[in-house]
Amino acid sequence: METVPRPGKGVPLKKDKLQAKRKKPRRYWEEETAPTAAGASPGPPRKKKKNLELRRQKLKNAHNSKKSWSSKKSQVTKKSREQRRPREQKNLREQKKPGSQQSLSGAQDPFPGPAPVPVQKARKFCRIDKSKKLPHSLPKTQSKLEVAEALEEEISIKAARSELLLAEEPGFLEGDDGEDTAKIRQADIVEAVDIASAAKHFDLNLRQFGPYRLDYSRTGRHMTFAGRRGHVAALDWVTKKLMCEINVMEAVRDIRFLHSEALLAVAQNRWLHIYDNQGIELHCVRRCDRVTRLEFLPFHFLLTTASETGFLTYLDVSVGKIVAALNARAGRLNVMAQNPYNAVIHLGHSNGTVSLWSPSVQEPLAKILCHRGGVQAVAVDSTGTYMATSGLDHQLKVFDLRGTYQPLSARTLPLGAGHLAFSQRGLLAAGMGDVVNIWTGQGKATLPALERPYLTHRLAGPVHGLQFCPFEDVLGVGHSGGITSMLVPGAAEPNFDGLESNPYRSRKQRQEWEVKALLEKVPAELICLNPRALAEVDVISLEQRKKERMERLGYDPEAKAPFQPKPKRKGRSSTGSMVKRKKKVLEQEHRDKVRQSLEEQQKQQKQQKAKPTGVQPSALDRFVR
Repeated sequence: METVPRPGKGVPLKKDKLQAKRKKPRRYWEEETAPTAAGASPGPPRKKKKNLELRRQKLKNAHNSKKSWSSKKSQVTKKSREQRRPREQKNLREQKKPGSQQSLSGAQDPFPGPAPVPVQKARKFCRIDKSKKLPHSLPKTQSKLEVAEALEEEISIKAARSELLLAEEPGFLEGDDGEDTAKIRQADIVEAVDIASAAKHFDLNLRQFGPYRLDYSRTGRHMTFAGRRGHVAALDWVTKKLMCEINVMEAVRDIRFLHSEALLAVAQNRWLHIYDNQGIELHCVRRCDRVTRLEFLPFHFLLTTASETGFLTYLDVSVGKIVAALNARAGRLNVMAQNPYNAVIHLGHSNGTVSLWSPSVQEPLAKILCHRGGVQAVAVDSTGTYMATSGLDHQLKVFDLRGTYQPLSARTLPLGAGHLAFSQRGLLAAGMGDVVNIWTGQGKATLPALERPYLTHRLAGPVHGLQFCPFEDVLGVGHSGGITSMLVPGAAEPNFDGLESNPYRSRKQRQEWEVKALLEKVPAELICLNPRALAEVDVISLEQRKKERMERLGYDPEAKAPFQPKPKRKGRSSTGSMVKRKKKVLEQEHRDKVRQSLEEQQKQQKQQKAKPTGVQPSALDRFVR
């Protein structure tokens, strides 16, 4: 029979359960405890004598009032907490000290505080000019302005810091040493780029209904085009999915997307027609007849039309009303472009001038003499800084729109450019016959260098329409043979704002965006040359209004009221004391006025004694006092 082995014969003794239990590993955030004696069980913690004494003291003082009991209780709890957790309070005090930022591991941050932002990057996002201050502003108004300036500075710093998170960077096509990029063909670019970018280059052979004009949506995802012989189509050009295709059986002169890709405006031979993305006709605006060119202002929901009769019409598509119908008095209007910065319409005329228009003014805001012959094309960059024009004199000029309206550069072309277009990054494309030339500058908001073209491409027919695709390095060209999509590296803005123009938005997101855009619609009366002037105070008109009000009322309503002393008690508000206090205040005001007039007289005397510039010093000047 098998017997149980006795202890001591090669079999280890059984350990206690408490000893056999493995110790829990200590984490780095836990404090070290004092080691217990070997073999002694920890057991439950014993209560301290101090806690027993405190409880006895509470029972003895129970007959006291409620207020005193609560105060003593708070004192007791404070003392007990301080006795229980001295180390924790010490750590909290060290953490609260400025400049000492400790992590859970106890290590200090070698770079405390937020990351510094360069001043130049923050200045790029700042929109408030701190140098201009309101004259005679009230203290309350001044405090509000200071709060607004501080908020603007904080927002600009956050925007400059978040610029590091942008995923894409702009880049241009660079050739080898001594290689001209204008000689690089589209086939070579397609072979060098990835498959997704190569699919963006395509040709649509539509010779039966040409020539074509085209337009891209604000998100850059959809494209619509229309042929002169009535062919109208809209598609998602990235996936090549056709949305609609119709033939209006009438001559079409121009086509535009409205605020979204769901609505199309088509300038047909007689009237203006509105279609949806399924090709269904929604409206026929007969007050806009013989339309030659269309432009849409997205922030104002205004569709602008130029007609053969010389009228410039603004149609509010949100309510379906004509805001303004202006007579340009310059004959047929065939050249029109919009300034994306201030929503001013630029019209080119046959006498070589370009006029700037706003719906709130019956006359042009400005007129610029650009060419010796008629103007063929006009384009304005996205920042509203430069305007490019081409005329019958074969001249291509770039003008400065920042108040000077002077030509900055000019170039003579072998054939006059019939169509011009600016990209988001400032590239300038010109269509001359069946050739498209593209010029570039140093970057966004820079003057394009017209000496040497950046890219050149020959098409299957004469160019009839040009437009760069937003957020894509693509140039859409409409010609007599159909539609061509060219790859232009560095043309578009690489990063888009998903809340403003999201190419990947769903139908629900588009509907919500439309509601928000309608609520934030800018009134047509605010269109002017300098949109920043809307936030400034017109001091001259303010003073004139004040003078007219004084003449109408017979007195100054904003004048300072006469001093009226407050009544006092204990016999100190007698008639004599009230008169004395009034007289004292009047005398003080009189002294201040006299002192101010004396200071002005002294300044005038110093200015008169000042020597005129250009006069040689004389030896008798030492006796002049």
